[in-house]
Order: sequence, then structure tokens, then C-alpha cells
Amino acid sequence: MKKIYQTQLETPLGPMMAGATDEGICLLEFMERKIMDAQWASLRKQLKATIIAENHPHFTRLQQELDAYFTGTLHTFTVPLHMPGTAFQQAVWELLLTVPYGDVRTYKQQAVLLQRPAAVRAVGHANGMNRISIIVPCHRIVGGNRDLTGYGGGIWRKQWLLEHENKFQRVG
Repeated sequence: MKKIYQTQLETPLGPMMAGATDEGICLLEFMERKIMDAQWASLRKQLKATIIAENHPHFTRLQQELDAYFTGTLHTFTVPLHMPGTAFQQAVWELLLTVPYGDVRTYKQQAVLLQRPAAVRAVGHANGMNRISIIVPCHRIVGGNRDLTGYGGGIWRKQWLLEHENKFQRVG
């Protein structure tokens, strides 16, 4: 049976739970996230895997890259990712990876880029189902009026992340 490795990481925004398979990081969520149990259950089912609290080499690289991100010296993550989901979810998540550091897009812009302009709500839902916070930068997606909406880690974290990236956008 496939294994999903699990660990806890410390960040300036609070502790995060991380999951990894041999393919890459499959989960990075803030610990108090209400849907954490559902995220693990979904991963376990989709990957036909068991979850074990053990170290994995991806975690070392993940922690190093998160540390560099939080000091403002890393703008693009290179740790391998494993993002199981529907074809539409995967398309939304892959598109999130193209949003430049320090920039924002609206849900509508994302839907248009996916060539599904009427799918704004579906894009928002898939965005919310992203299991890999910060690295797959769903925090860079804002409402049509540029309001900070819909961030599972809390709007205060979304605001912090956007301000952090804006501060370090021209550095590095």
C-alpha cells in the first residue's frame, strides 16, 4: 500500500501540517483548518494510501524553502508536488502556480485564462480545495473588486502573505 508521510512544520504564521508521497508534497495546511480531517481522508482515498507520521526527504527541502520564502529570499518553490484531484481541479491548481510572486489575479481572470469564463464559482471552489497552501498560491486570488475573500487559512493570513510578497517582490 502506498504511504503518505506526515509531519508538522513551524512557520511565522503558525504551525502547519505537511504530507508527502514519494512523488512530492501532497498537503501543506494550517493546523487549525476545519477541513483538515476531510483533506487527509480525501488523500487517503484518492491515493489508496495509509498515513504515517514519519520523516521524508521532501520535508527537509520543504522546510528549507518555506524558511527562505518567509525571509523574502525565495520567490519560486521547487520542491516536488503531488496534487491528486479532478482534471478541472488540477487545471486550476496548475494555473495558480503561474500567478507571479507579489501579484494577484481575480477568480474571474483565472476562469478566463482557463477558457471557462462562466466557471468563476467552480474556479473558486477548486481554489478552496487546494491542499498545498503558500506553495500553490491560492492566496494570490482575490475577489472581482480586489477584496480579500476566501482563504481557508484565514483572511488575516492571506493579507499577511500578500503584504509579505509585496514587500520582497523586488528583492532576490
